Amino acid sequence: MAIDDERLEIPIYWLLRYGSLGPLVNLIYSPWIEGAENIPKTGAAILAPNHLSFIDSIVVPLSTSRRVTFLAKAEYFEGKGLKGFVTRNFFKSAGQIPVERGTARASNALTAAAKVLQNGGLIAIYPEGTRSPTGKLYRGRTGVARLALENNVPIIPIGLHGTREIQPPERNIPKLGRVGIKIGEPLEFSHLFEKRKDRETLRAVTDEIMKNIRDLSDQDYVDIYADEARRLLANEKRNKSKAED
Repeated sequence: MAIDDERLEIPIYWLLRYGSLGPLVNLIYSPWIEGAENIPKTGAAILAPNHLSFIDSIVVPLSTSRRVTFLAKAEYFEGKGLKGFVTRNFFKSAGQIPVERGTARASNALTAAAKVLQNGGLIAIYPEGTRSPTGKLYRGRTGVARLALENNVPIIPIGLHGTREIQPPERNIPKLGRVGIKIGEPLEFSHLFEKRKDRETLRAVTDEIMKNIRDLSDQDYVDIYADEARRLLANEKRNKSKAED
């Protein structure tokens, strides 16, 4: 069934975007938005934001009146306890697509995302693959480039501001504050369609996407993956603890 942005196909999404929660989020965080005109009013495209906080997935849809379908890490769909229950049901009810990196199911997520694009929808994917552990911008994964080249659609880079300050990784409940959304011009890679399976091409396209995100987000860039940075920080913390003992 084709996706029609005017239909209320997923009620909770439209409740979040236009119902009681949407205006509440706007009121609390008073988001400033630059470049909203760069998101097309119709047609398929990929939104590629930096990832600083859990609330990024709530903030990004505020930048457009169109429905946005996220590719979200599988952990959001598998959480335990009260927080896990709320998170799991939020993402499932909003029609988001789980991604299990490093498994055969990861390709299933890209296939599902491709169907959204083929129906003229908007997909949002965090090129870093996970939240930044430090607030810096990390190396992008090539899935976003592959999705764009295989479906011949533009990528729209987005720089989010202030979301980490409102809800850092260790905080379950967001604080008050203001967030910003800076949207760049669409990046077109249709001329690279014939090289869509070439690893070097995918890496080059991904690096260009990350450069645009860096310019929009004003973050310092670190050329390692965010997962690796998180492991290094954890090891550093353990070594420091051992030294103190």
